[in-house]
Amino acid sequence: MATIHPTAIIDPTAQIAASAEIGPYCVVGPEVAIGEHTVLQNHVTVSALTTIGDDNIFYPYSVIGADPQDLKFRGERATCAIGDHNRIREHVTIHRGTANGGGITRIGSNNLIMVAAHIAHDCLIEDQIVIANQVMLAGHVLVERGANIGGGAGVHHFTTVGTCAFVGGLARIAKDVPPFMIVEGNPAEVRAINAVAMTRQGYSPEHIDAVKQAFKLLYRDNGSSMAGKLSELRDRFADVPAVVKLCNALSAAGDGVYGRALEIGRTDDKWHCPGH
Repeated sequence: MATIHPTAIIDPTAQIAASAEIGPYCVVGPEVAIGEHTVLQNHVTVSALTTIGDDNIFYPYSVIGADPQDLKFRGERATCAIGDHNRIREHVTIHRGTANGGGITRIGSNNLIMVAAHIAHDCLIEDQIVIANQVMLAGHVLVERGANIGGGAGVHHFTTVGTCAFVGGLARIAKDVPPFMIVEGNPAEVRAINAVAMTRQGYSPEHIDAVKQAFKLLYRDNGSSMAGKLSELRDRFADVPAVVKLCNALSAAGDGVYGRALEIGRTDDKWHCPGH
């Protein structure tokens, strides 16, 4: 039997695992599922249509699975899914998806989402990500594995933050952040490679060095066009997956709208994201 404080309000359709803990003054709404060893400390709201995995901790005043802040939302059925081993700190808001965006907001596993961060409708947050205090993710944002977003950063809708990227605090992100890169500023610009994150994610020193060489060619050397540089890198480092991923991301962003690859999937009435 789950440990549920007598002041908590639990909808009769909610499913709560036997080892879960629901603290004082929490509200768990309709069609919510909460996994094993997950803890809602106190004053946590899980609004509706949300599935939460195992061993998560939700801190006070976080609001999960609320209606999206989208004028096109008309009350259609839309969901939120959260994986395992996440730490969701105080005042974090995570909203459900919309029909225009695939109908679901997804949070992966082993993430730290700090105080007062906002994750809007239809976002896809992968695994092992740190989102710092008061970060603002607009709708339809993709954050890939191992990325880190500094406090107060604002991320434009339909933007991708690539694998192992680092976004500096207070940065304005209006176009895709390339994988493995450090960006900061307003507007944000690439400054260096994120060797620390690459090491943590298990990339070899040789592959990290290859990404360093790619960074120098792409962002420090003058001369050939971006297309020419990408072609050269694909030839030189065809056997280095990280460099290939970097080249693919830059090509996709270049083919996108305003530097955002995901905008390609956007139409007047529907958005199609490969991850949804």
